[in-house]
Amino acid sequence: MSVAHELLRRGAVEERAYQVNIARACLERSTLVVLPTGMGKTVIASMVIAEVLRRKGGKVLLLAPTKPLVEQHAASLRNLLVVDRIALFTGEATSPEERELLWRENKIIVSTPQVIRNDLRSERISLDDVSLIVFDEAHRAVGDYAYVDVAAAYKEVRDRLVLGMTASPGSSAEKILEVCGNLGIVAVEIRTEYDPDVVPYLHDLDVERIRVEAPDVAKEIRGPLQTVFDEQVERLKKVGFLAGKPKVSLKDLLAAGDEARRKLDSGVRDGRLYGAMTAQAIAMKANHAMELAETQGLGSLRSYFDKMAADAQTKADVQFLKHAKVQEAIRLARESVVEHPKIAKTQWVVREQFMRKPDSKVIVFAHYRETADRVTQELARLPGIRPVRFVGQASRGNDIGLSQKDQVEILQKFRDGEVNVIVATSIGEEGLDIPQVDLVVFYEPVPSEIRTIQRRGRTGRSAAGRVVMLVTKDTRDEAYFYSARRKERKMHQELDRLRKELRQKIFVGQPGGEAFVAADPERRIESLREETREERPETALPRPAAKKGQTKFEDF
Repeated sequence: MSVAHELLRRGAVEERAYQVNIARACLERSTLVVLPTGMGKTVIASMVIAEVLRRKGGKVLLLAPTKPLVEQHAASLRNLLVVDRIALFTGEATSPEERELLWRENKIIVSTPQVIRNDLRSERISLDDVSLIVFDEAHRAVGDYAYVDVAAAYKEVRDRLVLGMTASPGSSAEKILEVCGNLGIVAVEIRTEYDPDVVPYLHDLDVERIRVEAPDVAKEIRGPLQTVFDEQVERLKKVGFLAGKPKVSLKDLLAAGDEARRKLDSGVRDGRLYGAMTAQAIAMKANHAMELAETQGLGSLRSYFDKMAADAQTKADVQFLKHAKVQEAIRLARESVVEHPKIAKTQWVVREQFMRKPDSKVIVFAHYRETADRVTQELARLPGIRPVRFVGQASRGNDIGLSQKDQVEILQKFRDGEVNVIVATSIGEEGLDIPQVDLVVFYEPVPSEIRTIQRRGRTGRSAAGRVVMLVTKDTRDEAYFYSARRKERKMHQELDRLRKELRQKIFVGQPGGEAFVAADPERRIESLREETREERPETALPRPAAKKGQTKFEDF
């Protein structure tokens, strides 16, 4: 079933109750929409844009923080809307004179905010005839970010309407209210995957955790590296850092480094601070090497040692590589031909998927580029598998990044089936439009709930999906797995709390029904699905008889 509107392409927008409910609310008042990645913020924006243009005419301005996002939004609007006059503004692509002409000629402008701010300051454009501004990644509207200046100028326009969109609103009511105040927003719509009007549109998602054993040699390598780590922690404690920390975490180490750096920057002249900085850096290197050995593979560890030896620039690099225990770890890594079982398990999981469904599309997420390289090479050995590495733009030595053009070409080949497996680092988690996939493989868990949701959200969008997480037993993999799960549950509880707190100070839309049950969300989802199956004939949105199977915006 699709939404019918004279400015929406026929069949382009699937009817989803939560999207229609949110769009209806956004047409009534300036609204911040908080919606997880993959739940259709752009679709909601398109419905609101279509109806605003139908009702009020004028111009619509959609702002996004980066050039790739601007290009993605422009392409999406062209696919969803029956509006020819859509212009794309970026500082690189258009000159000021061209933008002045394009502003007059087009109904929809998609731009980075800095360009609009500059054009407003130079009086090349005016917001007087703008009926709606959409701020993507609206949580950025704080401090001196360009969103704040554009919104301030727009506050002078009568009958203005603002739509803010974000998946990461911040964890406090104060932060959300600051964003709303800066953008001139008076209402908030929050949805999670557990809300009653969302659940009917969730596809089954099979999440499987596969535990593997770290190779014996990886455990052997950990010993000398742990000794190095412990020595550096003791050095830090002797000069007053990490007090009261019996078990030092990566977060503690980073905080110690920041503290030492702040003292040096403030003018404190104490030679021990330089020693502390070196000790902290060596401890970080030992910690990273242990992680590579235990969770990534000896190939990644050898590559790490080789790159450091080839480009040792700091005192910490030199001291680390010269340490007898590090030399022992390097020797063990070089002498072993054993590879981490995750490599073979990734091959097995991917091959099984293609045996089950030959036209599958698969994404493998790996935290490190070295791992992405190795996984891509090993998957290429399998018949019928056409993998490609997908990384960011930055180049690191001989490791050349991908330009935006390269990234776009890879994604198009993925859509067309020329490439059927993408092996991606974090660049594939957000921002870029990666199409629906059948299987997502986590080479390792990540401790961030947002990144976990973003990775997982690449599948199960338009059809049932599958997620496989590879977890090395008795390593930080397990800690990260449970940490992300705990944080995700807490995040949903926090969003529910935010709804209650915000309701005291701002209009908050409600999906209706109970929002979240912390004890057993999976059962909650299944029960809501059952209710929906039973009630759908009676509770479906009203549809005009002449347009059976479609919801018209005019019915709002």
